[in-house]
Amino acid sequence: MSQPTLPADPGALADALESTGYLPDEGLATAAYLALVMHRPLFLEGEAGVGKTALARALAEVTKRPIYRLQCYEGLEASHALYDWDFGRQLLHLRAAEAAGTASGADELEAGLYDRRFLLARPLLQALEDSPSVLLVDEVDRADDEFEAFLLEVLSDFTISIPELGTIRAQTPPLVVLTSNRTREVHDALKRRCLYHWLEHPDFEREVAILRRRLPDVTEELARQVARATARLRELDLLKPPGVAEAMDWATALHALGARELDPDTAARTLGAVLKYREDTDRVHALARGALFGGG
Repeated sequence: MSQPTLPADPGALADALESTGYLPDEGLATAAYLALVMHRPLFLEGEAGVGKTALARALAEVTKRPIYRLQCYEGLEASHALYDWDFGRQLLHLRAAEAAGTASGADELEAGLYDRRFLLARPLLQALEDSPSVLLVDEVDRADDEFEAFLLEVLSDFTISIPELGTIRAQTPPLVVLTSNRTREVHDALKRRCLYHWLEHPDFEREVAILRRRLPDVTEELARQVARATARLRELDLLKPPGVAEAMDWATALHALGARELDPDTAARTLGAVLKYREDTDRVHALARGALFGGG
């Protein structure tokens, strides 16, 4: 089956992404385009909620590739990212073979236990086998140093060795998107393997455009007021400044309440859609709400 033609240039990729509802700026579209044509991983850093994960999903839609997501966390082991054996099914197979007397000896029984059908493929292996694909390694900064070293090895040649089955190599390298909220610094060796891009919160007009594109039922006035208020919240010393995702949740909540514009009282009642820590909510309530949420 023929693969979809890649966009001709960064501008064409930006247009294709916009058709999915993702509005990149010129720098991000260029970085994503180069990652596609150079077969290099794309490392995205930025605060939570700026659209790092959403870009990977949009790229999968544009390129018509399946996407496999690996959510990183402290203590993540290679087996959880790569593959594991289905011990339950292996045990059932062993008992069935013994009961039926179909195995001639221990060696044949053991060989039958490590058949491909008993292998549980995790995201990394899935992405290599289902080629071409998009591999999203989400919040790699939460993983340990040991996993970073393992990931660097996999990304160097997109090859995985399974002792019982042999070597698996991607026919076409997956488009790899790594994201980081910069809770800690990722090692330089991994960054050097990647193309790098820092994502900022969108400017006011771009955020309004995103809200209008993703939430067409929300009035333009409400979208502009939510974008303006969200930008003001980001200027405060909050534990978790709101991202685009929170702005969309806020606009959706206001629309569900029948609001066509943002006023201080309605904003105060719906802060739970945009702020996720009690300390942040208390801080905003302590400020002059009219200054934060006024229409001007």
